[in-house]
Amino acid sequence: MKTLRHFSRDALPAMPWKNGGGTTQEIACGPPGATLGDFGWRVSIATIAAAGPFSVFAGIDRSIMLLEGDGVRLRSSDGRIDHRLDALHRPFAFPGDTAIDCALLGGASSDFNVMTRRGQWRAEVQVVDRAASIAAAPHGVLLALRGRWTLNTDAPACREGEGLCWSGAPMAWRAVPVGAHARLAVVRIVPVSSAENEEGSP
Repeated sequence: MKTLRHFSRDALPAMPWKNGGGTTQEIACGPPGATLGDFGWRVSIATIAAAGPFSVFAGIDRSIMLLEGDGVRLRSSDGRIDHRLDALHRPFAFPGDTAIDCALLGGASSDFNVMTRRGQWRAEVQVVDRAASIAAAPHGVLLALRGRWTLNTDAPACREGEGLCWSGAPMAWRAVPVGAHARLAVVRIVPVSSAENEEGSP
């Protein structure tokens, strides 16, 4: 079933982490009713308030982007990942199977998170700062990071901290900023083709 929903960051419920190190605000998740153990894709905002390990998600690909704050340093025990997430609005992709330790670079930070189940779904995450045509995808999220955006002629405009999420049917978008210095996060969730799965096989 096709759904299209307008949301505001301020109105999203915040769920505390079990370890007390932060909170998560879920924006969208599929399929409907999915849990953390069986989702196909998930988009959320997390507030990281304390250092500690990231949860390990087997078979999941992740993308994280700093929204606010001083940022964090992400390091894996095997040394393959050592990344400072300290620049705003720059997505960083990594496998969710990897054990990651997170250290604060200052105070608390807020991060935009996208997770997809490998072999089933693939996420395309980008930030645009000018008028753009966004190709159709069956699921996705648009979030105004700065300024105000008009998103198609029949959808509500989004101010900073507001966005649209859709699911269940392909939708394409024409995103136009209203004013200077606007930024928009674009997430397209697309199915992985059989050809892509074959290319990824050993």
